[in-house]
Amino acid sequence: MGVEVKRIDAQTWIMDEGGVRFFLLTGSEKALLIDSGMMTRNAKELAAELTDLPLELINTHADPDHIGSNGEFDRFYMNPAEAANYYKNFGKKEGNLEPVWDGDVLNLGDRPLRILETPGHTPGSIAIIDIKYRRVYSGDPVQDGHIFMFGPMREMHAYRLSLKRLLAASADFDEIYPSHGTCPVFPDLIEKLYEGAGKVLAGTAEGTETEVHGNRIMNYNVGCASFLCEVPEK
Repeated sequence: MGVEVKRIDAQTWIMDEGGVRFFLLTGSEKALLIDSGMMTRNAKELAAELTDLPLELINTHADPDHIGSNGEFDRFYMNPAEAANYYKNFGKKEGNLEPVWDGDVLNLGDRPLRILETPGHTPGSIAIIDIKYRRVYSGDPVQDGHIFMFGPMREMHAYRLSLKRLLAASADFDEIYPSHGTCPVFPDLIEKLYEGAGKVLAGTAEGTETEVHGNRIMNYNVGCASFLCEVPEK
């Protein structure tokens, strides 16, 4: 699977595998990869073709489609609540986890990035607010595609609370760059997802039973996106 590189501006690139994307950001002092791909194993090498700045890595969360090239790095930033996903659920061994917490700011040099914890899709999911460019890199929770909410460690109540936190921060960004679906999307999507997730929790959303990765799940299409959830017990 090839990686298509798209330039957003002089300091930002999208790396798109087709089903998942990750991002390269540069400042005046260093560069940062946001996630490292799914099938890609040479994200560091790809980034070196675009910048000669020292390169670091941050993961929005530890699902396998976001950590494909983590083995290239001695260390990576991640919320510690995601450690069980990375080291236990998916058996990763490489790299030292450097913790990032809610409200932390990583500065690439004239480009501060603020961390916002967004648990629900996974316990340690984070969004990254690009203060200078008024963007947020949302990982999986904010998108118009299929949002996985089935399997270990996913929880819809926490997800809705995280959407409320994103809404509260929305004065700080104009665009949302998700890992899946349309890119970019815009802040009005957050409230639509909040309302749709509420319908799923209330049992008023219409769902279709189907199979994803060998799992029987319910697909709740709420108009703005689809939530893939556990099949309710009868």
